Amino acid sequence: MQRVRNLGIIAHVDHGKTTLIDQILQQCGAVGRGGLARERVMDSNDLERERGITILAKNTAVQWRDQTINIVDTPGHADFGGEVERILRMVDCVLLLVDACEGPMPQTRFVLKKSLALGLKPIVVINKVDRPDRQLDRVLDAVFDLFVNLEATPEQLDFPVIYASGRAGFAVREPDLAHAVAVEGAAPMVRDLSPLMDLILEFVPPCEFPIDAPAQLQVATLDRNDFLGRIAIGRIYRGKVARGDRMVQVRLDGTTAPIRIQKLMAFSGTERVDIDEAYAGDIVALSGVGDVTVGETLCPESCIEPLPAIPVDEPTLSMDFIVNNSPFAGREGKYVTTRHIRDRLMKELEHNVSLRVEETDKPDVMQVSGRGTLSLSILIETMRREGYELQVSQPRVIVKHDEKNHKLEPYEDVVAECGEPYSGIVIDKLAQRGGDLRQMVVGDDGMVRLEFRVPSRGLIGYRSQYMTDTRGTGVIYHVFAEYGPWRGEIRRRQNGVLINLEPCTTTPYGIFNLQDRGQFFVGPTAECYEGQIVGMHNRDNDLTINPGREKKLTNIRSAGADEKLLLVPAKRMSLEEALEFIDGDELVEVTPKSLRLRKRYLTQSDRKRFEKSAG
Repeated sequence: MQRVRNLGIIAHVDHGKTTLIDQILQQCGAVGRGGLARERVMDSNDLERERGITILAKNTAVQWRDQTINIVDTPGHADFGGEVERILRMVDCVLLLVDACEGPMPQTRFVLKKSLALGLKPIVVINKVDRPDRQLDRVLDAVFDLFVNLEATPEQLDFPVIYASGRAGFAVREPDLAHAVAVEGAAPMVRDLSPLMDLILEFVPPCEFPIDAPAQLQVATLDRNDFLGRIAIGRIYRGKVARGDRMVQVRLDGTTAPIRIQKLMAFSGTERVDIDEAYAGDIVALSGVGDVTVGETLCPESCIEPLPAIPVDEPTLSMDFIVNNSPFAGREGKYVTTRHIRDRLMKELEHNVSLRVEETDKPDVMQVSGRGTLSLSILIETMRREGYELQVSQPRVIVKHDEKNHKLEPYEDVVAECGEPYSGIVIDKLAQRGGDLRQMVVGDDGMVRLEFRVPSRGLIGYRSQYMTDTRGTGVIYHVFAEYGPWRGEIRRRQNGVLINLEPCTTTPYGIFNLQDRGQFFVGPTAECYEGQIVGMHNRDNDLTINPGREKKLTNIRSAGADEKLLLVPAKRMSLEEALEFIDGDELVEVTPKSLRLRKRYLTQSDRKRFEKSAG
């Protein structure tokens, strides 16, 4: 028990925590003689590797100087905050990773606030010290100011600092030495992570839970395996757990159910290994646990003492998942029925506890709620790759009411960094979306840092607009802050759409004569159906067009008959861009091969009837 240390790594998106874990695994010999099969080995999900972000919390364990160090890689994006809060309950210390140039960012604040509230003491790692634009002193001052703003205790403020480069695989304790290693090269003795690993053993307290007491284990996260079923991952807080033990599952509502642990697994490097028994302080995975969920306690029947439940952040956005009923339904997907979609969403609930799935009064519509657009789009993209075909609506915020029945909506803290010439238009656009400017800092390098408090619905669809306004040079982050008063009507999209008139195959001639009306989302020779959105109108109203119009052939040759048709390339939207673009009366049709935008009512007469009834 005295040889186990439990450590969590928290950081903002893209500050390098998964790359640092790669180096720790490599240098501790936890990946075998052949080394890593790929970079970012902890990102096991295809979407994680493609996007370069951590979506699901991962566990690993390494041996260092006869000590076992359990390491948890947590998501850095606020949309996956449910993962962060649960995982932090399993560790005794956190490693706060901060970029040596960017410094603390909004989601650094998000994950650090949760860890400080749990009383965890941090080790600060200033990463990427080999960057030529590093600013070690400024970043360290900003980290200390962040701790003060988050009301850290004196013990938490007395944090150790180490300087590292996850990509180069070295760590040093002194900033002067960090400069020397990064600029001039270094002796072999300091070109590794030994100082970091030794600091972890020195600073992270060993587990001091009693072993000779009745067992007590709390589930912190869930996984699923097609062969083993539901897998519960948690920490043993007391006693000993062995394979084959009969225990009691204490549910969140106080009821109990008997279970038998069929399989007990520990973490070693990037794998799970079968073990016969585990002791207090260990982080383990169990199978054969029935319907156990996050926050529940497992203990022997002779001593039923549940631990306090783990709170999970409530969803702030919801959208409708609808069976695909477009004219092209069933062409590309393998799973297309209501039963398929419902079963897949229920399967997702087995390990994604921050998600909510509710039935609606329509049998072919399911309401799915999550923490943000990114978390919902990850689910949709995963289903799409598995062969599912469906339609999804515009994301909408979840509204609450206070004790006086006043309407409340979620607000987010936004940090935007852009060049000084673009700051005016950013302030203007966010003000139109209900944002309040909290702080404006002009840097010596001509960059401006803007901090806003903005309603969540005002941010839906703003990212692409922001990149356009800043010519692709700006950076923007946001994180949920609180529920506040309803801000009234906010118009997100300033442009209407181009709607296809009738089933057709688009032609170069048809598109060429219409491209001055707006920007097209489809190119020539694309098959389209009536009511499909084929582009964005230059004006604020919707326009019905016929992009499949063909040139009439005659026996008279005109002077311009052979002129070339120069077409503007069509804009191809990603799933996130499509979800942010659509309006309340529009849907995104998602299939394994295609993304199409459409009106909820396909025919022009149905749309007019709906507008008349709604107005």
